[in-house]
Amino acid sequence: MENYYHEFLSLVAINIFALISPGPDFAIIVRQSIVRGRRAAFITSLGIGAAIVVHLLYCLLGLGYIVSKSIVLFNLIKFLGAAYLIVLGIKSLRSKPSEQNSLQENTTAQEKSTSGSSDFKIGFITNLLNPKATLFFLSVFSVVISPDTPIALQAFYGFWMVANAVIWFMFVAIFFTHERVRAAFLRFGHWFERITGAILIALGLKIAVSD
Repeated sequence: MENYYHEFLSLVAINIFALISPGPDFAIIVRQSIVRGRRAAFITSLGIGAAIVVHLLYCLLGLGYIVSKSIVLFNLIKFLGAAYLIVLGIKSLRSKPSEQNSLQENTTAQEKSTSGSSDFKIGFITNLLNPKATLFFLSVFSVVISPDTPIALQAFYGFWMVANAVIWFMFVAIFFTHERVRAAFLRFGHWFERITGAILIALGLKIAVSD
């Protein structure tokens, strides 16, 4: 039991470090928080959590071994993820100012017009096609978690990682939807969308050219 205790502590440390490291998930949550509001960012966080469940399932079922050994399959995931971020970035980059040159009015309209399912999908696809997320969970289940660890305990580890991720990104959403913080970003108007778009494109290109 003591071995499992140390195993879990190692998992906690690695998982926290991975979460606080800025990446596509963080960028998407910030963008959703400023442009779409807290509710949308919360739903996007749940989408990220659902994608993590998929990562955990293929690792627990042994499919992660196949992914780790297939360069073609892994590169397919990598390029699909990069393409998705670039497409999102281009959409944001093409943002145009409203008649009053204010993002606030566009934000209100988007909050009313866009369904929660699209917010969920953005979080789900962003994390699912993130090759860094794939590598992280493959590493966790091949290096940190022992093959001898009971499946029930591995499932508990997985539940903890999902809950930890969702809570973390909801916390990020709460911070960036705070009235003063959000107002500061909204002062940039449509330029915030364009800056976010450039960041997403840069992240996509970085993923595409990474080894």
